[in-house]
Amino acid sequence: MEVGKLEVEVRTGHGKGYAHKLRATGRIPAVCYGGGEEPIALALDPKALHDALDPEKRKNTVNTMTVKGGAAARQLTVMLKDFQTDPMKRTVLHADFVRVDLTKEIQVTVPVVLTGKAEGVKIGGILHQVFRMVDVACLPDRIPTKLEADISALNIGDSLKATDLPVAAGVRVLLDPKQSVAVVVAPKEEKAAEEAVAAEGAAVEGAEGAAAAAPADGAKAEAKPEDKKADAKMAARVQAKADKAK
Repeated sequence: MEVGKLEVEVRTGHGKGYAHKLRATGRIPAVCYGGGEEPIALALDPKALHDALDPEKRKNTVNTMTVKGGAAARQLTVMLKDFQTDPMKRTVLHADFVRVDLTKEIQVTVPVVLTGKAEGVKIGGILHQVFRMVDVACLPDRIPTKLEADISALNIGDSLKATDLPVAAGVRVLLDPKQSVAVVVAPKEEKAAEEAVAAEGAAVEGAEGAAAAAPADGAKAEAKPEDKKADAKMAARVQAKADKAK
């Protein structure tokens, strides 16, 4: 199967019994929704799904889905929204797709990759990467594989801000421009900084817990709640370290 192309079939059966029989044939149940249209129940080969995803973009791959069966064959532009796996075998059990419009902006999560060795690290400083994943907004065909930033020039007390992340035209990073993405701190400030933000970290944890209980909004592809919680706590710690280092 070619990357970005996927063939599926319309399925008429539902329920656990039907899903079990379908998996016995080497296929899995799936559903495609969104775009203001009715959901479509589908069946597909999980290996074909794996092969259709870009090895680096993964869930952020925009796929042309050919739907066979039903009234007539048709093509949809979709992205993988979510999938469920067997906890023991790790095989895919079910997949959810969402329709996308190539003319409308969407929100996705992409990795942040730091390159180079910071000047501050060379003289004993410690590099903290606050965000390893960030949300961005762009058209579906402009989704970046990653945001790569060179930190070679960072000295002790310096930080890489969200506004410093290099992005292509039409891509927006959905963070406060002044938010630290990475920072270099002095080793002697580690203990004091950790103690100074202990109370603040507890407050952030409580706030993130409440936010995690809220329902998801639209078709946004989000990072896992536990990853965002860790990022928020790290952001609080590192920001305090950066302020103390100035």
